[in-house]
Amino acid sequence: MKDNQNHPLTNLEERNAQLRADCENCFGLCCVSLAFAASVDFAIDKSAGQPCHNLQEDFRCGVHTNLVHLGFRGCTVFDCFGAGQKISQLTYEGNDWRQDKQAAKEMFELFPKMWHLHELLWYLSEALMLPAAKLIHPELRSMLEETERLTMLTRSDLMKVDVALHRMDVNALLLQTSELVRTEALRELKNPPRYPKKVGRGADLMGANLRGANLIGANLRGAYLIAADLRSADLRKADLIGADFRDTDLCGANLSESLFLTQSQINAARGDAATKLPPSLIRPPHWSRVAAKSSVQR
Repeated sequence: MKDNQNHPLTNLEERNAQLRADCENCFGLCCVSLAFAASVDFAIDKSAGQPCHNLQEDFRCGVHTNLVHLGFRGCTVFDCFGAGQKISQLTYEGNDWRQDKQAAKEMFELFPKMWHLHELLWYLSEALMLPAAKLIHPELRSMLEETERLTMLTRSDLMKVDVALHRMDVNALLLQTSELVRTEALRELKNPPRYPKKVGRGADLMGANLRGANLIGANLRGAYLIAADLRSADLRKADLIGADFRDTDLCGANLSESLFLTQSQINAARGDAATKLPPSLIRPPHWSRVAAKSSVQR
């Protein structure tokens, strides 16, 4: 691990490196620790703490290149925000769960905690890069440092952390950040957008036709956008934290300045070369194939 692992992640390049999954330095924890049920995303049931039958001895997935075809689409969109390598290489100092059977159960329980803490680090780091939230940057920086401190705790101390309670404190600051950024964005517009009906926090927009919609500065926190048509929509400065983008069509959409967007959300959606993404996110390789198929169908 890097020597600066315990420093606050306030630099975009550093954040991207440390808050992105590095499977080469992880013990396949997401393939063991987490449970999943047979569904459109997973072909089988798996209990928490039970290794996936596709996990190999070297902690790599034996069907990684064929996950979607075999019914494991959920694996392709998962992102641990770098928690896997933190637990594997720092918390457990490179001792894997196969070598230390006694620590295995504890390691599997700690992985979700670290995952959620790293997710909060992603959001806080982004918030600190937003000029419109400068007023609360000191509070954001303090919360980021506290969150990073929690990720550096010993196993026993990390086990005692109430992540849900900490998330509430972080979320209060993220809400303030969102309000500051979205308010400034709308103030700068000559003609503020009139959002389509039902657009809002936690809205049920499954399958909604929002093609070309002006959603600048919209609050779409926790919105259900499953299979929605957002082609060519403008989502700059829109708060997308927790929004469900499964099968959402983002072809040609502008998300270049969207707030609190994550790689897993993008991975779950459909897009193309014209989709504009924030610089911190990577264009999924499957987008070009899906877009080509979609254009043929339409």
